[in-house]
Amino acid sequence: MTAAIGDWLTGRATTTEESATRQAIAVDGKTLRGSRSSGSPARHVLAACDQDTSVVLASIGVDGKTNEITRFAPLLDRISDLRNTVITVDALHCQRDHVTYLAERGADWILTVKGNQPTLPQQLADLPWRAVPDTTRDTARGHGRREIRALKILSVSTGIEFPHAPQAIQIRRRHRLDQPKRFTTETVYAITNRHVHQARPAQLAAWIRRHWHIENQIHRVRDVPYDEDRSQIRTGTGPHVMAALRNAAIGALRITGVTNIAAANRHHARDSTRRLALLGIT
Repeated sequence: MTAAIGDWLTGRATTTEESATRQAIAVDGKTLRGSRSSGSPARHVLAACDQDTSVVLASIGVDGKTNEITRFAPLLDRISDLRNTVITVDALHCQRDHVTYLAERGADWILTVKGNQPTLPQQLADLPWRAVPDTTRDTARGHGRREIRALKILSVSTGIEFPHAPQAIQIRRRHRLDQPKRFTTETVYAITNRHVHQARPAQLAAWIRRHWHIENQIHRVRDVPYDEDRSQIRTGTGPHVMAALRNAAIGALRITGVTNIAAANRHHARDSTRRLALLGIT
């Protein structure tokens, strides 16, 4: 169901000039906390979201007998064509089997690296970053603080124990509060495959930054305007179906340029013809 809705919404969306040649897909999971019962844990759903349109292209349940890692390939199997796409994931999915799968599907990838790979983070940290200039640097302000993001890129021929990863990326995020001399700095590493290696630095920075659209523009919206975590639907596939319907509603609004989902819901609730027009039914 989600894949069919995602295809339909994507066909109605207007893509940006950057996304016209490369589609970037973010993969991330979310727990449906209200689906927990005394005899079973809360349901968990893994989703793939188009970075440009914020449309969920596919989703799959993650039950208590498995985890997100084993459901990664079955999720992306629901998207018919991954050629010329860029898949972005968080550190949990920095897995060799994932890289092999994506290569077989003709997809490119950007993997965030953290402690679940025992030696890889230190190998990346030991690279000669001091000798490498910043390739991109930008500043954003919000929530009472200013964030400065700097990105460095380094080609790697040896020294990294991970297959098909010729490029390493260092992202430094400096969060400065509005009070003088108060800031925090975070350094994150990522690796990419050969074809992403050829992308412009600004495009790489955008793909990495926009990976979190699935968290901010989908998961958080389901929690706040749609109050998902208090939904106590628990029977059968009910929780997954409701999550898919919320994703569809969000996607239908996002492709029209809506940024405030709560206000858009109120607007469309006042007149049923507005909802029909939103879906192209006249």
